[in-house]
Amino acid sequence: MSLFRSIAENEMKGIPFVLCTIIEAKGSTPRHVGSKMLVYADGHIEGTVGGGEIESRVIDEAKRALISRKSTILQYKLVDPSAGDPGICGGQVEVFVEPIMPKLTIVVVGAGHVGRQVVFLARWLGYRVVVSDDRAEFCTPETMPGADEIIICPMAELPRRMEFTPYTYVVIATRGSEIDIQGLPAILDSQAGFIGVIGSRRRWENTKKGILKQGEYSEKLAGVHSPIGIELHAETPEEIAVSILAEIMMSANQTSGKSMSER
Repeated sequence: MSLFRSIAENEMKGIPFVLCTIIEAKGSTPRHVGSKMLVYADGHIEGTVGGGEIESRVIDEAKRALISRKSTILQYKLVDPSAGDPGICGGQVEVFVEPIMPKLTIVVVGAGHVGRQVVFLARWLGYRVVVSDDRAEFCTPETMPGADEIIICPMAELPRRMEFTPYTYVVIATRGSEIDIQGLPAILDSQAGFIGVIGSRRRWENTKKGILKQGEYSEKLAGVHSPIGIELHAETPEEIAVSILAEIMMSANQTSGKSMSER
């Protein structure tokens, strides 16, 4: 299979990977400009940028780039291994390391007023959007026109109906704490990369108490964002959706959320 076909399939399936490309090669080098290699999270590769020590170093840097989500240019001299060079060919190589991250999937649990606006805004921002509710009349293509997928089921069943990955961000916007107590443990046990719950601090404290009665969830509950959203004094469903998506973008982009004038 060609690397370009693998790239297309990875993007279609939502598989993260790093594209490593030789962008400069001077003198004697094992591979020429344009040579490519794909590196995956578990370290396995497709293609090559030269093999040996240089390739091993590129793979290590690519795995770090997959965590940081930042591109970088690596420069290597292939002259003197005793000085730390990864080879003795005599040339120089530059490798562009580019992490390719899958599009986030926003899962909105709860198809009420706020959920509807989160679906609309998430879709407008270009995310893949899944909406779920146990009420069929609230969860239709007509009421949720921006959703890529609609799943009608109790929250506890949702991880059996779709795949959760670290690139799945979940917004719990249900109509009450009791629903969250019953359904949230299944989401906590998934591989979701972000879980946020709408509501007041009092509601969240009540939800946590109810979940803790069901098992050892203290550590997982500590990672939940609740109340979800950044502080905008939002009141309307539309404003609340902006607040929620702002926190999701802040988390996904690994930024502080501070005003740009304070940077």
